[in-house]
Amino acid sequence: MGLYTILALAFGLSADAFSFSLGLGMTGVTRRQVVLISLTVLVFHIVMPLAGYFAGGVIGTFLGRYAGITGAVILLLLGFRMIWESVSRHKENFTGYVLTSAYGIIILGATVSLDALTVGFTLATQKVALVFPAAVIGLVAGAMTFMGLGFGRKVGDWLGGRAVLLGGLALMYIGIKLLL
Repeated sequence: MGLYTILALAFGLSADAFSFSLGLGMTGVTRRQVVLISLTVLVFHIVMPLAGYFAGGVIGTFLGRYAGITGAVILLLLGFRMIWESVSRHKENFTGYVLTSAYGIIILGATVSLDALTVGFTLATQKVALVFPAAVIGLVAGAMTFMGLGFGRKVGDWLGGRAVLLGGLALMYIGIKLLL
């Protein structure tokens, strides 16, 4: 597999991480959260293709069907909670919990990396050496997440209180698009 093909694959897999992190960045993430989330996505985008590669075809066929649906549902739920949080008088700060708990950050990293798992299954059938492609996929996904969170932070500062609402709408849009 050539470098341009690997980069195209990496950018394709990272597009949802960028979109997701853009919406999440609007909620008012700290610099520390930007770094933690970006590194988590980077690691998951390396581990998931490797896990998919070694898991094999039978498991891959089963999980491949449900990986996209699972990720979409999680994005829809998170988006709904963000919208609810922005219009509700009772502030639960669910988004803040997700961003500040290790469990929440790991779930976010795994969610946006599920598609990389199925790529690992596919690359195994093509007998591709996977270490270099997985590293490139992880680095690109981490960088795209970092840029999305950073840009989302700037947009969130500019939009003020409406940022959480818009971020929630963006996550729900991505979730619906993944389901269709």
